Amino acid sequence: MVSWDTRSIDLHTKPYDPALGTLALVKLFGQDPQLSQLGPEALSVFGNYLDYVQVEAGRQVIGQDEQGDFLLIVLDGTVAVERVQPWGAKARLGESRAGDVLGEMSLLDAGARFSACTTLTSAKFAVLGAAALDRMMQHEPRLAAALLAWLARRLSLRLRQVSARLSALLTRE
Repeated sequence: MVSWDTRSIDLHTKPYDPALGTLALVKLFGQDPQLSQLGPEALSVFGNYLDYVQVEAGRQVIGQDEQGDFLLIVLDGTVAVERVQPWGAKARLGESRAGDVLGEMSLLDAGARFSACTTLTSAKFAVLGAAALDRMMQHEPRLAAALLAWLARRLSLRLRQVSARLSALLTRE
């Protein structure tokens, strides 16, 4: 299990001002159709459960196949999402930018990460660990429920997209 505490030491992250991080989070999530319904005050409370860091370019913030218990919210910068195939070739699956979330499945189940995420530019992140999510569920259950529902919708949409691609591939044969 790779915790954020361990990963942040390996990455030599620098702290990012929590007040500025929370402002960025409120601005980004205030544009989301579901999370914006919570309002800026609740999003600010959510921000109190996060750690805020700066990471230099060229750093792997999430490793493929490692187990983890945190997610990253990109506040600023660009992150490559890549997967090394069994035969060794690296495939770029996409790039993440401000407002994107990385690692949400492992936050929920502590399972192996599907892909590696590497900063292409210097980046700022908000980090939510499993322990902080547990604290939020105890102290702010409505907020935690809204966050979990939002994550479930994101994961459901992604699963539908993957299912559609798989169906298209299977019908070609």
